[in-house]
Amino acid sequence: MKIGILTSSRADFGIYTPLINELYADKFFNVEIIAFGTHLSKKFGETYKQIEKSGFFVNHKIETLPKGDKPEDIAESIGDTIIKFSSFWKQNNYDLVFALGDRYEMFAAVAASSPFLTKIAHIHGGETTLGAIDNAYRHSISLFSKIHFTSTEQYKNRVIEIVKTNNNVFNVGALSIDNLTKTKFYSKKEFKDIFNIDLTIPTILLTFHPETVSFNNNKKYIAELISALDVVDNYQVVITMPNADTMGLYIRNELNKFISKKNNIIGVESFGIKGYLSAMKHCSFMLGNTSSGFVEAAFFPKYVINLGNRQKGRIITDNIINCKIKKENILNAISKVETLPKLKNVNIYGNGDTAKKIVKIVKTKI
Repeated sequence: MKIGILTSSRADFGIYTPLINELYADKFFNVEIIAFGTHLSKKFGETYKQIEKSGFFVNHKIETLPKGDKPEDIAESIGDTIIKFSSFWKQNNYDLVFALGDRYEMFAAVAASSPFLTKIAHIHGGETTLGAIDNAYRHSISLFSKIHFTSTEQYKNRVIEIVKTNNNVFNVGALSIDNLTKTKFYSKKEFKDIFNIDLTIPTILLTFHPETVSFNNNKKYIAELISALDVVDNYQVVITMPNADTMGLYIRNELNKFISKKNNIIGVESFGIKGYLSAMKHCSFMLGNTSSGFVEAAFFPKYVINLGNRQKGRIITDNIINCKIKKENILNAISKVETLPKLKNVNIYGNGDTAKKIVKIVKTKI
């Protein structure tokens, strides 16, 4: 069975990894990795090289990065991605292609496949993020897809509502939990040796993406966040950089300017999968608006100060503290986290056998 894996960023590939391992290990499958989006960008760390370092072969590299972070840049990138993938799908046939998540790049690649009747399997459908235009892309990918693998029963039911059928809709849990149960995390010493970051110091792990539904507010939002971080002197703050979204470059530039002025603020383009999960394991808590604060953080578990509306609509577990993007609110939330009791199990995303479930379903039911 010839399988295609669409991956447009470090984030989705990290989630894919346990599934790709399962597929590689089974001679029934012939797997091809299709890398595009930020994977091929020097600015974003050329993360396709991390795929290769992980022991996988990148069969196809398609350059689709937007020229900038303005709405017209993103719109042009969607069009460019559709054009490039129209040629790709014409020349490459698959029995099944996996598409993960909700990015506009992923939407464009999948949309281009539809006239070719490519069979798409969507991972992480049914979720809701009202503060990002990704919400519409996610549901659109579901509509283009023939098979659906969701992370919870609630999200499975949402997919059924969207596609108007329960055929080939499966709740399998989240692949991220597979990663977490199988990863041998770096110790704090190993982490320091590799990344030169000392996680014995109380650390906030921060990722802040733009709110693409209300992108005109992002200048105000990043100013409020930086203003709050400027007076946080009892923590080391490790910042991973935002996605290639509308206003993403602006936020990246503002963060980098701030990082250059503060000794306790550290910026990292990409830790890689193991590095990022190890940072999460050892940090005091998380701050920002990344989806990993909902799925991966529930595993450890870690408290997460979830900023603004980007992730609004996701299931709220007991580790999530919702917070407005205002200096005073952020500082109050940080003070609150310090007084909260130790978390008990809040994981609702499976037991770490999601990849095996997906492979079994593909071999027996598709």
